[in-house]
Amino acid sequence: MLALAIFHITFWNTEPNKYHLYIMRNRLPLMMDKKNSLIHQGIHTMKHLVAALAAGASLLAMGSAQAESKILTVGGYGGSFETLMKELIIPEFEAKHDVEIRFVPGNSTENLARLQAQKDNQELDVVILDDGPMYQADALGFCAPMKQSPVLDNVYDIAKLGPNSIGIGFVATGFTYNTEYFAEKGWNPPSSWEDLKDEKYSQILTIPPISNTYGLHTLVMMARLNGGGENDIDPGFEVMADEVAPNVLVFEPSSGKASELFQSKEVVLSIWGSGRTKSLADTGFPAKFAYPKEGAVALMLAACPVVDSNAPEEAAAFIDYLLEPEIQVRLADAMGSGPVNNQTVLPDELASVLPYGPEQIGKLIAVDWDVINPAREEWTKRWAREVER
Repeated sequence: MLALAIFHITFWNTEPNKYHLYIMRNRLPLMMDKKNSLIHQGIHTMKHLVAALAAGASLLAMGSAQAESKILTVGGYGGSFETLMKELIIPEFEAKHDVEIRFVPGNSTENLARLQAQKDNQELDVVILDDGPMYQADALGFCAPMKQSPVLDNVYDIAKLGPNSIGIGFVATGFTYNTEYFAEKGWNPPSSWEDLKDEKYSQILTIPPISNTYGLHTLVMMARLNGGGENDIDPGFEVMADEVAPNVLVFEPSSGKASELFQSKEVVLSIWGSGRTKSLADTGFPAKFAYPKEGAVALMLAACPVVDSNAPEEAAAFIDYLLEPEIQVRLADAMGSGPVNNQTVLPDELASVLPYGPEQIGKLIAVDWDVINPAREEWTKRWAREVER
């Protein structure tokens, strides 16, 4: 740490017509006679004083600059993610790297808007977003190239979003269902995206709207399974409007309200994420996640270093840190996200409920965000007209 010199200058009357000037740091006395000018009697000493003060100011400026360069500003989700960061992840990184982290909470939409609003003077050094908004952030030029590091060699290929961003955790989009209700009815767990058309689920099914990633994934899968896809979304809209929407009680965007619908037994089935399912099950509710046989869709928590960062080395180190196996376990436990580092070993209770391991990760489906993002506004308007009419 840089020791800063603090100079304290004191004048006081010690005898008639005499004053003492002390530089308290060095205890150097300078006698000045009121009858004679300082120029004639103390110019040599004053030169040293001015030089010393200038050096002190320089040290203060250097210290200030150094302190600024050691501040890392990270934008990421609020709620439980912010708590995880502040309690279990940030303190260890700060101590190891001698850096102060300022955490800016916000959902993906808010932090993407923050990047856009601060385009010419970015506050953030690292941003954590869902994969869809992350592709947008990168396309808009907000993500800087990532530096190569050994930990990246152990990241699953599907999590390598591009040269400027990377997934830090997997969430699978599939089925969440009430196991007790299904057992009472003698129903097998849902096993196919096509099950959403089954009339037995009429008015006990909820799906998030297209403004939510889970709803968007549902639309894309309905398109893919019915002859279309991201580049031909019409079949998806047709199936959603004619065969799926009649079964839906409500297209609920809020995870909190969706949990309430499960708790009140108004719904017993939802398209949801594996992490959300874990959170609901952790409350004691009989919720379980089911993977569609055609594949669950990967929703990734993703990170990127922000362009024009004042702390690029620290930003790169922090992203690498999030990818370390030990931190991946913490993310899995607190956030319900499966590890992207293939060297991570999860305890059995997490491994059984999260996307984990080469076999399961290999079955996850990635959607084409480069096609989706430019069309999403149009799709959202069409969804309102045709699906939630």
